[in-house]
Amino acid sequence: MVSKSIITISISLGSYAEFIEEILTLAKTKISSYVCVANVHMLIETYKNKDFQRVVNGADIVTPDGLPVAHGLKFLYKIKQERVAGMDILPDLLRCSEEQNLSVYFYGGTQEMLNRTEKFCKQRFPALKIVGMTSPPFRELTETETKTIIHQINKAQPHFVFVALGCPKQEKWMAAMKGRISACMLGIGGALPVMIGLQKRAPVWMQKYGLEWFFRLLQEPRRLFRRYFVTNSIFLYLILREKITILCRQWQTKRR
Repeated sequence: MVSKSIITISISLGSYAEFIEEILTLAKTKISSYVCVANVHMLIETYKNKDFQRVVNGADIVTPDGLPVAHGLKFLYKIKQERVAGMDILPDLLRCSEEQNLSVYFYGGTQEMLNRTEKFCKQRFPALKIVGMTSPPFRELTETETKTIIHQINKAQPHFVFVALGCPKQEKWMAAMKGRISACMLGIGGALPVMIGLQKRAPVWMQKYGLEWFFRLLQEPRRLFRRYFVTNSIFLYLILREKITILCRQWQTKRR
C-alpha cells in the first residue's frame, strides 16, 4: 500500500475496505507478516525510541487508528484519510474469516480474557475456526519457551494471529516473529477487551469528533492521564514542527 510519513513512521493509505482486503490477502497467502494499528501513543513511542521506530516501520501495513493520525495526514499533506481503527477491523476481520473459512489464533492477554473471547466468538461468529489460544507469562520468555510457542502456532496453521500484548510489547513480539510464524499477525491491543465487553467503547458521537481518548480517560484517569495529556501535547508540537518544515521546503523549492 502507498504510505506517507508522520513524524517518524510511515502510515499506510487507502479506504477502510482496501485495508480489510489487503490484510485478508496477507492472511490467505499465509505470508509471515504483521500489521500495526497506529495511534498517537505509538507515534510518540517511535519518536522516543529508534529501535521501536524500526519495528513499526518494518510492518507490512500500518493503519491510521486514531482520528488525530488521520487529521495529521490532512494537515500535513491535504490527504483525506478515513480512520482505520483496531476496534473496527478486529470484529470485521473475524466476520470475514468466518465467511471465508480462515482460521485464527489469539495470543496474549489473561486466560480469563481468552476464555471470554472464546465464549464471545462462539456466540457472535459460531462458524469461526479458532485453532488456538495462548496466554503467555507476564515476563520475558526464554528461548525454549519462545520456540515452543512458535511450534504450537505453526502446527495449528492459522491464517491470522491476533496479538493482545499491548503497545509496544505486541509490536516488538510480531517483529521478532516475522519469518518464524507463517501467518498474518495483527496487534489488537485494547480492541479485544472492548470487543468482548470487558471495557466500554465511546459513544458514536464521541468517536465522530475524535473524543474517544477522553472517554477512555474518564474510565482510567490514573493510568491514562500522562499518556493523553503529555503525549497529545508532544504530538501537536511535532505535527506543527513538521508542517513548518514542509512549508519551508516548498518555499525554498519555489525560490530556485
